[in-house]
Amino acid sequence: MKKKLAILFLALGILGMAAGCGKDKEDSKKTEDNKQAEESLTNADGLVVAVDVENIEDYVKLGEYKNLEVTEQPKPEVTEEVLENNIHYLLVNNYKPVEVTEDRAVQQDDTVNIDYTGYMDGKEFEGGADTGADLRIGSGSFIDGFEDGLIGHKKGEEVTLDLTFPDPYKPNPDFSGKAVQFKVKINKISAPPALTDEWVAANTEFKTVEEFRNAQKEAIQVSLDSDYDTQVKSDLFGLVVENSEITKYPEDLMADAKVKVREQLDMMYQAQVGITLDDYIEQQGITEEETEKALEESAQQYLTQNLVVQAILDKEGVEFTEKEYEKEKEEYAKSAGFPDVATMESYADAKTIKENVLWEAACDIIQSTATIKEETSTEE
Repeated sequence: MKKKLAILFLALGILGMAAGCGKDKEDSKKTEDNKQAEESLTNADGLVVAVDVENIEDYVKLGEYKNLEVTEQPKPEVTEEVLENNIHYLLVNNYKPVEVTEDRAVQQDDTVNIDYTGYMDGKEFEGGADTGADLRIGSGSFIDGFEDGLIGHKKGEEVTLDLTFPDPYKPNPDFSGKAVQFKVKINKISAPPALTDEWVAANTEFKTVEEFRNAQKEAIQVSLDSDYDTQVKSDLFGLVVENSEITKYPEDLMADAKVKVREQLDMMYQAQVGITLDDYIEQQGITEEETEKALEESAQQYLTQNLVVQAILDKEGVEFTEKEYEKEKEEYAKSAGFPDVATMESYADAKTIKENVLWEAACDIIQSTATIKEETSTEE
């Protein structure tokens, strides 16, 4: 559970779809473009900057950023329910299931070994059959109704499932909305491992269930503390943005920002919806003018963050040579919950990391003089 790597003010929901900035991160390795971007992080003066402009005051009238005050929810603590849910998730997703020996039916989170054949219009169809396939119930790997339809059935049973392909069905558009029948035989049922001292000692770095649970609780608390700290910084930074005025945007940087926004939106839609941004725009009937306006507004928000960050660093006389930045990046990777910089770099490109590192540095300056009050609840 790592701090989300994202441009905090990049409004990726601008075309009608809310996007949590950087949901659970995909393990995307650096491309050649990322490597090239990493090589050009410094400006002509050899400094790592959020925006490369000659005079930041030509673009930003920096407002008050010291002695600010925000009110936050109490810092969260790990409850027993949260701990149990987290451990259950780990056992289901991170460890090999154990074959069920007793005579019981399939349950949620079981892994079933199955043979299945699909029929459309009474005939088998290509790609609709397999033998000895492992399927975790609840994984969402098959179309709606397939996994739920196996719950309650036992090993050795043959189950007939009358289902309908979703519409649209991107893997094969010809199947979209069509009725399908699957005949499934359940060969074996496995379940998440039971949490015992013996299992813990054999499958983890810990010796007892108590050690394992304590370690998970500590890890969750670290993550909650990190999320809380990020929220505080985000709220404080938001106040600075409100207090400041952007007099104009650098034209070249605005053009680059619009490209970046479009690229991130496209990746988001492909990952979450399975269609390109252009396809989504066409489906929703969004005009070219509306698209351009939305991209312009989002690019402005994105640039505003970097301009204000640079204004704060310049005001405080904070500069980062490449060597100093590398040290700052190492500290940021640790605070973000990554074991090392290399791991962090496998999740995000160099430019995004740089912007997050510098944003964090600016926020540390803001937070150093800020007052954080805790919100109190009143009983009615």
